[in-house]
Amino acid sequence: MDQSLTEQTSPEPQTSEIKYGERQIAEGKLITFPNPRVGRRYKINITLPEFTCKCPFSGYPDFATIHITYVPDERVVELKAIKLYINSYRDRYISHEESVNQILDDFVEICEPLEVTIKGDFSPRGNVHTVIEVHYQKDAEQESNDS
Repeated sequence: MDQSLTEQTSPEPQTSEIKYGERQIAEGKLITFPNPRVGRRYKINITLPEFTCKCPFSGYPDFATIHITYVPDERVVELKAIKLYINSYRDRYISHEESVNQILDDFVEICEPLEVTIKGDFSPRGNVHTVIEVHYQKDAEQESNDS
């Protein structure tokens, strides 16, 4: 078979075209919906086992499982949105400590939970295992002002 014919029929890879998943991740924003049981105190546990970011010093990838446990107030976080939001960290140069604190800040801002704990359990690298845990609790004064 003529090689020039083979080359003509093979599709050229489109490297400049952004894939739909990459676009969704880049646009990843936390979204909420109304809590169906406002006034009932209950916990929601979310585990995101494929968190990645890049070390701001070496550029090496860091891998973690992110655990989110929260007590909703008036809003509940939408699960697909949090998946895309978490995936948006994959190309960021950010420390373990800053990433977990930033997730907490963004979560509190959009969801306004009664309380939330974010835990980042990072895979060992160089014989070092890191777990970062941050907590937020709406104070009683804030709760009465919100009512």
